Amino acid sequence: MDFKDLIKQLAERILKHKELVQTEEATKHSFVMPFLQTLGYDVFNPLEVVPEFIADLGIKKGEKVDYAIMKDGQPLILIECKHWSANLDPHNSQLFRYFHTTKAKFSILTNGFESRFYTDLDEPNKMDEKPFFVFDLNDIKDNQLEELKKFHKNYFDTDTIVSTASELKYLNQLKSLFSNELNNPGIEFVKHFARQVYTSGILTQKVLEQFTQLSKKAFQIHINDLITERLKTALKTEEAEQQSTAVAVEIAPEEPKVVTTQEELDGYHIVRSILRKIVPVHKIHYRDAQSYFAILFEDNNRKPICRLYFNTNRKQIGLFDANKAETKKDLQSLDSLFEFTDELIGTLQNYVSNKVASATE
Repeated sequence: MDFKDLIKQLAERILKHKELVQTEEATKHSFVMPFLQTLGYDVFNPLEVVPEFIADLGIKKGEKVDYAIMKDGQPLILIECKHWSANLDPHNSQLFRYFHTTKAKFSILTNGFESRFYTDLDEPNKMDEKPFFVFDLNDIKDNQLEELKKFHKNYFDTDTIVSTASELKYLNQLKSLFSNELNNPGIEFVKHFARQVYTSGILTQKVLEQFTQLSKKAFQIHINDLITERLKTALKTEEAEQQSTAVAVEIAPEEPKVVTTQEELDGYHIVRSILRKIVPVHKIHYRDAQSYFAILFEDNNRKPICRLYFNTNRKQIGLFDANKAETKKDLQSLDSLFEFTDELIGTLQNYVSNKVASATE
């Protein structure tokens, strides 16, 4: 089952059982811990997830955060939990105090359904007042699943998340502003458009009141027009597909020869996470073939890093030595890819070293 299905399955289970969960402590065990497990963390391993993590605040000793996700003995993510029915708005101050006392780069405020993700974009080592990403199990969107997946243990990369956090934060704030203006246009917003279309005199209070209502109506009409246009496009596409199907009904459909599976893409992301310490991840590419899934350095067929053979029940990885001779190894699961970290890094370093040598000649 892929990540998207696991998250949706978790959401269904939580929604079904929420009325049975009466306390904050029960919310942690029934909702938050399964959420962390779905993100790939071993909640029963104290080296990976620490409950009641102590974050001393100056002279106040023994202050505790509900959970801390650890890496190399240091907190990576702090997590503060509330009861599933609680509004999270008044509760980020406690997490705000804890953040600067640790080396954690991210923090999460959650009630099991809604999770708000914070970092320190505005000022180093000081948690931002507003989250850069909000994920709600009551309203799952595919694009948000891709952002959430970046926090999965197998794909977690601090630099990658921070690089997109700023864009996410400002996009969310702009969306909120647009929504507010559409529903209740502010005076400056109305003036901006009124000045461009009203040429009959001064913008008096009466004129601005008129344009406030006209602005709301214009937005609604424009949105309805967009929806109508998309429906028309979808209907035309459906009709074209039906006609194409009718014409080709007597012709046996040809199966696609190359199909890239989610499992192959997951394997690709794991290999990229292993190699990110050597080169930037954008230098690692893939090309799918009929019998194997190739992972390449700089999108160059002459620089293969490995091949994934996932098209049969026996899953294997093809590794390359310095002479580009391939050796296949069996894989028990996707996690088995981590067992070949040294070999993958060695292959990549051969290409990087050769490239540096060529550049200096």
